[in-house]
Amino acid sequence: MTSLQQRQNTIRLIEQAHQSGARQHRACQQIDLCLRTLERWKKQSASQGDRRTNGLRCAPAQTHNQLSPQERSQVLSTLNNAEFESLPPSQIVPRLADRSIYLASESTMYRILRQENQLTHRRSEKPSSTLRQKPRSLCAQGCNEIYTWDITYLPTLVRGLFYYLYLYVDIFSRKIVGWQVFDTESAQQASELLQDICERNGIAPDQLTVHSDNGAPMKGQNMIAMMQSLGVAYSRSRPAVSNDNPYSEALFKTLKYRADLPVRPFENIQQAREWASALVRWYNEEHRHSGIAFVTPCQRDAGRDQIMLFARKQVYERAKAANPQRWSRQTRNWKYIHSVHLNPEKPIQREEQKQTVL
Repeated sequence: MTSLQQRQNTIRLIEQAHQSGARQHRACQQIDLCLRTLERWKKQSASQGDRRTNGLRCAPAQTHNQLSPQERSQVLSTLNNAEFESLPPSQIVPRLADRSIYLASESTMYRILRQENQLTHRRSEKPSSTLRQKPRSLCAQGCNEIYTWDITYLPTLVRGLFYYLYLYVDIFSRKIVGWQVFDTESAQQASELLQDICERNGIAPDQLTVHSDNGAPMKGQNMIAMMQSLGVAYSRSRPAVSNDNPYSEALFKTLKYRADLPVRPFENIQQAREWASALVRWYNEEHRHSGIAFVTPCQRDAGRDQIMLFARKQVYERAKAANPQRWSRQTRNWKYIHSVHLNPEKPIQREEQKQTVL
């Protein structure tokens, strides 16, 4: 890589040769330099030098808010230990905060993983359809107000035959309130499961709204009759639009991307039910959910999340007070989530708001 001083000397020598009668391209050939490179050097400002991104650069000076090599090594060691090696920083940070430990911010952890080539991301979505009317917006401000549910396939040893996992989730707490594995899709089985959930949770008439897609078990006569008898309102997604039922779809993806998912198909329905039982227990009691400030669904359902989030905030306030130069903004947001929306309306534009006021 040619330094700035070498460029300036080369340009001066070639100009001297050119003034003496030599052609530029001949002079460039003598030093194995391309004529186009010489022209580019002349067009650029003499003070710019080499601007290639892969050039050798001096390491930046140590700043007051930069992690020391020992601190960076400690963060990387924590990210790669047996407990956290399969978790992203978004799941690791709240776990450390619950133990009154602060090592670095979430973004710093992501940056370190990126620098070590240990950061991967996988995402697959279908574009939403705008051809059908969007379902009405719903808002839950407490448990047992809005459920969503869906059915997913579980593979069997026979190709083309499946077991079916029914899952009901409370969108406020993200808790799986009811589940079962059957060998068929049936509105009768789904309605009986909903009845059992309402009885166990003491659901009163006109208290609960259940959202689902437009599958046959969701729109069957048995299901509709059961919901009417229980006083449960229903909401439906647009046909072929999975984004209208995001909580159930996200739940299925979380469950199926776990390392505990069997590689081989289930041999019998009892094996599938045992796997689903362990899965639901992990999700409700151990999984820190990003949508509810990284507490477990059971903690939020029991009302313990407010105390935990306040304790996490105190941990970060103490960390900021101990080393304030590392914080250019406010500490991490550990605020309690008061309400959860399903298919919310788009925010009103400012111009429309002004017209409404006028």
